[in-house]
Amino acid sequence: MDEETQRRTRQPAQSDAAVVVCALCGTAADSEAAPPTWICSVENGRRQYLCEDCARTHIRAIESRLDSAWW
Repeated sequence: MDEETQRRTRQPAQSDAAVVVCALCGTAADSEAAPPTWICSVENGRRQYLCEDCARTHIRAIESRLDSAWW
């Protein structure tokens, strides 16, 4: 996993300066914690966050528990 991917998928509690970023579109959260409308997913042992827009777009795949590679 490259450094950029690690930075984007890092849990907010790991660093005071960490910002939650959508794993698909790159939208950054306004705060250090993911907003309640965002989705958190664990894929291949990594925590990923999806913003509200990406979650709405891919909700059927998420509910079907398809890996994001299938989207």
